[in-house]
Amino acid sequence: MSVNFQSLAEEFTKFYYAQFDSDRSQLGNLYRDHSMLTFETSQLQGAKNIIEKLVSLPFQKVAHRISTLDAQPSSPDIGSVLVMVTGELLVDEEQNPQRYSQVFHLIPEGGSYYVFNDIFRLNYS
Repeated sequence: MSVNFQSLAEEFTKFYYAQFDSDRSQLGNLYRDHSMLTFETSQLQGAKNIIEKLVSLPFQKVAHRISTLDAQPSSPDIGSVLVMVTGELLVDEEQNPQRYSQVFHLIPEGGSYYVFNDIFRLNYS
């Protein structure tokens, strides 16, 4: 089965950021117990710990704007995908966006994909 990695990455990020921006507590289905998130300097493993971290972030409203999105196959055997995103975040009532980078490692499972690795960094000038 041939997967269009760029289309998969675009569909995934559109869904992920729409869900994050509306209700990030509902992202748990995208992670597994062995999934890992590196958020700035914090590393967390497991869907429960990852969602607790995302929900605890100190803002109420957020909007992601994607600037670039790149995807590559990461394994010839299992069809996993690496996704690299750069963009801007608008949080709460802030007028100045914050730049960010995020990497997802997506693993196929039962006709869908889950996030095995998630690395997030704010980019400071």
